[in-house]
Amino acid sequence: MTAQRSQDGGNKTVIAALAANLGIAVTKFGAAFYTGSSSMLAEGIHSLVDTANQGFLLLGIKRASKPADAEHPFGYGVEIYFWSFIVAILIFALGAGFSIYEGVLRLMEPSHAVEAPIVALAVLAASLAMEGYSLSVAYGEFNALRDAASGNGLLADVRAMKDPTIFVVLFEDSAACIGIVIAAAGIALAWITGIAEFDAIGSIAIGVVLAVTAVLLVVETKGLLIGEAASPAMVETIRERVSQRPEIASVNEIRTLHLGPRDVLLTMSCDFEDDIPSQDIEAAVSDIEQRVKHAYPIVRRLYIEVQSKDAHRRALADEDVIA
Repeated sequence: MTAQRSQDGGNKTVIAALAANLGIAVTKFGAAFYTGSSSMLAEGIHSLVDTANQGFLLLGIKRASKPADAEHPFGYGVEIYFWSFIVAILIFALGAGFSIYEGVLRLMEPSHAVEAPIVALAVLAASLAMEGYSLSVAYGEFNALRDAASGNGLLADVRAMKDPTIFVVLFEDSAACIGIVIAAAGIALAWITGIAEFDAIGSIAIGVVLAVTAVLLVVETKGLLIGEAASPAMVETIRERVSQRPEIASVNEIRTLHLGPRDVLLTMSCDFEDDIPSQDIEAAVSDIEQRVKHAYPIVRRLYIEVQSKDAHRRALADEDVIA
């Protein structure tokens, strides 16, 4: 139920952002050509890049849902992490790069006033309303999935979330709202003071905001792409429940890996009591697998290794020597 909600929420968030950004991009470009505003042009490029990004996220969602095959026996879930990483790169290279370039270029040219600043500000106000709606959808889905009771704070919950379709759009829309406010401030200051350079400075500031956003997304999506473990709380609960079984002498180790937002690979090394018959060990392994998957449907694959505690310690020591 939670997995289905997360998948539907991710689609809803991305589609809402795509529709909003497409309409906003067209409006901003029209206003940029009409007013000659550098900040407005930077915002238009920003919205166009965001629109393309939502397309890449939808592509990632579709490709990640492909079933496993002989070439990819664990499925294609990691694809959503790859396309999210591409989105972060595009925000930095195109969004931030062009905005800063446009601002610097305008500063080097003879200054010219923004024409029809009221039109530009009206367009930005409408854009803020649309971006605000998209942000509210993204934040609503994020808030529904985050562990708010943990008390770790917003950024910690973002890092704990393994679904980039939620937090990428959340970051993008937050940066978009901040960018709109900056653009409006630049245009308003240029209009009030008569100093046209404020408009160009606004474009540069928008680029800096996008660059910071891109770096944060690169760091988070890079971690997911390389491979991150499941939540410590889930691992600890599984360890405690398995350790309580009478057949288990000790749980040596549990390792997990996210193969997708809703796809976890779990391996477990268990030391069974010496007097347990082999057929009872087989039954216990099967029962543990069923119970773990029932309690945590996100665990799609579970492998249990029957191994004594001493043998496990020797294996870990060998790993350290090889490393």
